[in-house]
Amino acid sequence: MSIPRVSALELREIRAAFDHPEWIFEVKFDGFRCLAQIEQGACKLISRKAITYKRFEDLRDALPTDVKCDEVVLDGEIVVLDSAGKSLFYELMRTGAKPVFAAFDMLWLNGQDLRSAPLLERKRRLHRIVRGNPRRILRVDHIKQHGKALFAEICRQDMEGIVAKPAISPYKTIRGKSPWMKIKNPDYSQAEGRGEAFNRWR
Repeated sequence: MSIPRVSALELREIRAAFDHPEWIFEVKFDGFRCLAQIEQGACKLISRKAITYKRFEDLRDALPTDVKCDEVVLDGEIVVLDSAGKSLFYELMRTGAKPVFAAFDMLWLNGQDLRSAPLLERKRRLHRIVRGNPRRILRVDHIKQHGKALFAEICRQDMEGIVAKPAISPYKTIRGKSPWMKIKNPDYSQAEGRGEAFNRWR
């Protein structure tokens, strides 16, 4: 079976963080949303709008050696991180920056479509295929239930926000809506002047 054409699941923005025993919460990395498709030793990086990135050649070359499988589709974010693991959005737009792929989901693995599997099962399988000392891939961790505490810490550290996901959710819309939600830090310093900077980069 060939890899299907897939689209990145959208994030619905809500205003406030919350706690829930059946949800998980992740750091929202600040970069370029991306599907990484690896097949026959080659990698494509595909944007949220289904455009193949022409930049990030070093990242594309490194990712096939960082995963332990023949073919896979990963969902994640292309980011540049500082020594503390915080996203540096403006560094990502510099030619000399060294980006990594922050992977938080897996949609396809070695001929098997995983989009109907529960989220936590997909994440467990993702962790198993990433090699022990990857060069360019970061496995995004999560916490269960305690979204408010994570959001408070994210804001304290001046990071972009968090993402909330039902632990059993499939990778598809439910009643026409994405089950994933983002809660953004209203005081995030790197949000200032974002539109103008991005237009200059393009």
